[in-house]
Amino acid sequence: MIYNILDYGATGDGKTNDAPAIQRAIDACAQAGGGQVVLPGGHTYKAGSILLRSNIDFHLEYGARLKASEAPEDFDEVEAAYRDHYRDTTLLVPSYENCEYDGEPRNFFLMAKDCENLCISGGGVIDGSEENFYGEIDHNYIEGTYYPRIPLLLLKKVDHLTIREVTLTRSAFWTVHMVGCSDVLIDGIRILNNLKMVNCDGIDPDHCRNVRINNCHIESADDCIVFKNSKKNMAYGPCENIVVSNCTLMSTSAAIKFGTESEADFRNITVTNCVISGSNRGISLQLRDKGNIENVLFANLHIGTRRFSNQWWGKGEPICVTAIDRHKDAPAGQIRNVNFENIDCVGENGIFLHGSAGHLLRDLSFRRIRVHLVKTTAWPADQWDLRPCEGDGLIPGKVNGLTCVYGDGVRCEDVQVSCEESMRPWFGEDFCFQNTANVCQL
Repeated sequence: MIYNILDYGATGDGKTNDAPAIQRAIDACAQAGGGQVVLPGGHTYKAGSILLRSNIDFHLEYGARLKASEAPEDFDEVEAAYRDHYRDTTLLVPSYENCEYDGEPRNFFLMAKDCENLCISGGGVIDGSEENFYGEIDHNYIEGTYYPRIPLLLLKKVDHLTIREVTLTRSAFWTVHMVGCSDVLIDGIRILNNLKMVNCDGIDPDHCRNVRINNCHIESADDCIVFKNSKKNMAYGPCENIVVSNCTLMSTSAAIKFGTESEADFRNITVTNCVISGSNRGISLQLRDKGNIENVLFANLHIGTRRFSNQWWGKGEPICVTAIDRHKDAPAGQIRNVNFENIDCVGENGIFLHGSAGHLLRDLSFRRIRVHLVKTTAWPADQWDLRPCEGDGLIPGKVNGLTCVYGDGVRCEDVQVSCEESMRPWFGEDFCFQNTANVCQL
């Protein structure tokens, strides 16, 4: 059965809050046992909060735009308890200095919770109306007015979830936040966010399992695809059994990231056949909490990086792996058995690996890796970036082809480093190992 939202009172004039009409169509579809809820093309549907349900294909036709309302009162709380708590969400410091987040937003745009067999599909657009959340603006960075802001899609404990073909754009916070979801297919979607808008991550699998992310194009700040294990959602277990393939990615921070929310384990994750361009970091494993990262493969990647301002974490590293305590009373876990194969890296920094005392990076392998250093921006190349951590995290240092601090069992096979003259003033050496044991270079 098809449920056309125009038949339920939606106007599609871009001015009226069509959320109540859309909700009536969704509820009728769910009560009938399921079907397709259609947003016809040729219209802009302004809306506040919408709750998706089981056994529904929420379908946006080509030419349909679902746009977030500019009125804060149109957005519902995720939990009723938030009416009495978390009222003060004032941004006391810039989010690049402190953006710790328990993983539970206060409000939502589109949300599904405790349901199954949900699909979001079609050639239409879901627009987060980022301008509603603008705070301080400068040449490199747009801060939000508060934190955490409203995610575009919040999908919590959804089994058998599919998102395909849609375009998601102008999100002011995490675009697709999946919490405790299983059997997920995301295929052929576009995420087109403002590369200056802080915290507008692309896809965030948080305590999720059995996830496939394929054939997507993502432009996002901070990060494109981010694996999370947030504190609020520990009941859902580890982030595991995930495949990412055939994606094109661009980020002001990291294209592929683990963390920094890392309260549980990440394991059995594969990233292959992707192209990363114009990003501040290519791959970033940022372990800051008690969880572990293990059994991970990155293969057949092209990574192009550049440097951005200090308002974004990262210094142009194609690969960055760090395990550092978030605070003195919050020890980090361990990173082990992570493999990098057949990767071409071109940019303003080399591979940067940094564990810490008690958190050695163990059994990392690099096979058939090319690192070509070339200067493409005016930003200086004289620092390493360990943020977030105790202190400011910016450490003076030369650019090396591969730097490893606090490692054990690092294997390099057919790793080649080249440096253009434009990078020579910043360049140190091909390989730099500090406090690292059992290094094997072939």
